[in-house]
Amino acid sequence: MKVLLLSDADSIHTLRWVRSLSQRGCEILLFNLLRCDLSPYDGMPNVKVYSCDFVLRDSAAISQRILDKIVYLKAVRLLRKQIKAFRPDFLHAHYACSFGLIGALSGFHPYLLSVWGSDVYSYPRQGSLYRHLLTFTLKKADHILSTSHCMARQTNIYTPKPISVTPFGVDMQRFCPVPATDKPASFVVGNVKTLKYCYGIDTLIRAFALVHRHHPQTDMRLLIAGTGPDRDQLINLCDELGILQLVDFLGYIPNQELPKLYAKFDVSVSLSREESFGVVAVEAMSCACPVVTSDAEGFCEVVDNNVTGFVVPKDNPEAAAEAIERFIDNPQLRTRMGAAARQRVADLYDWERNVDTMMDIYKRVISS
Repeated sequence: MKVLLLSDADSIHTLRWVRSLSQRGCEILLFNLLRCDLSPYDGMPNVKVYSCDFVLRDSAAISQRILDKIVYLKAVRLLRKQIKAFRPDFLHAHYACSFGLIGALSGFHPYLLSVWGSDVYSYPRQGSLYRHLLTFTLKKADHILSTSHCMARQTNIYTPKPISVTPFGVDMQRFCPVPATDKPASFVVGNVKTLKYCYGIDTLIRAFALVHRHHPQTDMRLLIAGTGPDRDQLINLCDELGILQLVDFLGYIPNQELPKLYAKFDVSVSLSREESFGVVAVEAMSCACPVVTSDAEGFCEVVDNNVTGFVVPKDNPEAAAEAIERFIDNPQLRTRMGAAARQRVADLYDWERNVDTMMDIYKRVISS
């Protein structure tokens, strides 16, 4: 089958979809907007990448500002040329308020749309025009896909159409338990997330400070992996709380290196204020690392509370600290919950099964 994907070529999620669909024998044209490094796609069989090579004057996300939609008029014209040359069986756009809008404006059918999270949560909250654009895009789609049930429900606020759930799981061969090396302390709390307010890193830091206060004799460390606009603010918070010497800001960690990092964690803690699908929790659980998460919808769907980890209220460092301390008081809890966590991923979020689900949808779209 011939698939024309509209998606951010610079995203690890796009790369994983393209690689897996290529391995299943699909012929793929990836349509990209912003200039970026396309070398990860080199050598993939039956994969071509077309990039508009747009460049923004600042770093704000192209999908979040109405003024940037002006460039979409040019993108639609370029997309129509690629459709005419490639002659795809269908168009599949990822992320409703950027690539999805371009796909809708192209007029091509069958047209599939995958929502990713902020496109149906934060984007329509910015005003009536944004809600109108989202509603228009969803209306044009022949088939709508979501990575989680909670995000599907959120999407149904703006459309009555049925939505297929296609979880974005993990490669369990890559994300698997490995021996811990260079563990910086006897008890390690870890987090992998963009350093932004919505992901609750500040709540995690406050919770860790409480854990340290309650267990001053325990050799502990907090590892925070990721980059983002709040880095300096979070470092200052650690300094204010007197725990800066116990916290390591690791910066960006390549996806393929994350299993080694999860092996160092006694518990992976993610306290997002909003989460459409808890992929970071799935990755940790696949590595047999138990989790403590907030009760954001995406995490509640992924984590089996009291079995694969603990779910605590958002913006509640006291509750998070109490959950973390349970792993200090009962060291065997990591092993027991870690095993249950990996089994849950095998049952629900094995990447190969997720790709099978997508391929079945593709086949139904073509046949109908």
